[in-house]
Amino acid sequence: MENAVADQQPTKAEVRGGLIAYLQVDGAFKVAEFYQRAFGAEQAFAYPPDEKGRTMHVHLYINGTSLMMSDAFPEHGYPHQEPKAFTLQLVVDDIDSWWNRAVDAGCEIVTPLQVMFWGDRYGQLRDPFGISWAMNAPVKAE
Repeated sequence: MENAVADQQPTKAEVRGGLIAYLQVDGAFKVAEFYQRAFGAEQAFAYPPDEKGRTMHVHLYINGTSLMMSDAFPEHGYPHQEPKAFTLQLVVDDIDSWWNRAVDAGCEIVTPLQVMFWGDRYGQLRDPFGISWAMNAPVKAE
């Protein structure tokens, strides 16, 4: 894994953004690899996997912001729970290319892209891990 040292001391990855989502997922490395394909994520840091293939921390950059995640560790009181009651939102300029890349990678369309009542193009997707994503882009005046 990139940026991890043998003694598991992290290198300092820059935290980008003022509010960072931290996801607990089932298969953090698998999720991170999918986000690279679907959302152009770059891995900033990851702890090496344990003997079960889990990691306690992955730090990604997506659209200029940090997104962090870890695997569930039920033996330490953190069992995996299905994601619910939140949506990660990407505010982008070229919504069609972001949308098409995510759909081509395997995201399911929940709300098709459309101009919404507030005047922006918006749509919602669900990734194969159950996480909801929304995309929003201002409609450019002709």
